[in-house]
Amino acid sequence: MEAFAYEAPDSLDAAVALLADRMQASVRTQILAGGTDMIVQLRSGDRSPRVIVDIKRIPETRRIEFGAHGLLLGAAVSGAELNARADVAAHYPGLVEAADLIGSTQIQGRASVGGNLCNASPAGDTIPALVANDAICLIAGPNGRREVPVAEFVVGVQRNQLEPGEFLVALRLPPAQPRSADAYLRFIPRTEMDIAVASAGVRLTLDGDGVCTAARVAIGAVATTVLPVPDAAAALIGTRVDEAACQAAAEASSALARPISDKRGTESYRRKVVGVLTRRAAVIARDRALGGKA
Repeated sequence: MEAFAYEAPDSLDAAVALLADRMQASVRTQILAGGTDMIVQLRSGDRSPRVIVDIKRIPETRRIEFGAHGLLLGAAVSGAELNARADVAAHYPGLVEAADLIGSTQIQGRASVGGNLCNASPAGDTIPALVANDAICLIAGPNGRREVPVAEFVVGVQRNQLEPGEFLVALRLPPAQPRSADAYLRFIPRTEMDIAVASAGVRLTLDGDGVCTAARVAIGAVATTVLPVPDAAAALIGTRVDEAACQAAAEASSALARPISDKRGTESYRRKVVGVLTRRAAVIARDRALGGKA
């Protein structure tokens, strides 16, 4: 039988010290934020001995703080908890919707945005939404604290920038500006509880005349990592996010995509779909920023 140990530190300092001690002893550790991905990994055959470090007792990983500073989202906050915050959903609806797509209602009680990000799947639903919102990772480790943009955090399939002994504490999103909104869309083969074939996140800011003054676009499941699409954002800025601008953004996303062909979709199909999702997400974000319903 494989040897597992469980630790649940109750402070950042205790967690950092524990991880540093296990690292020095060459003992494998694995962070538990929600655990839904970890259970799948264990069942799939990765059952080598390790110390599971549960970070849910650390106050900084459990915070949801929203205000003039923006949003601070602890790495262990569950999707269900996030979805219950009407104030967050009003300003970051795309992110909340993306988190709500992770698994079933039962999974929502455990799965976290932080865990979804650290799992580093190209099809992770919250990652395009986080990138579109210019989110920052707050990381703690033996060498102190550091910050990394989410757009740079994932470096490959199931690979991220965390160094040995480090863990994700929280995510910080910039303040939501007036007449600003986001949207996230994905395409899946089934009606629910499936992995994205392609996805897109868009955040827009409009001026008083409805002209786009800032935009961020990110696409998922069409490369080894989620991709920011600066050309798509540029196509929207300076416009009223009309059909021509949205189509130009769609074409930019399709052009940047580097998908593979597999049993869930061909390369050409995914490239087409991610453009369609970009266009539709831009329209939803525009309508939300204008105060309409989407």
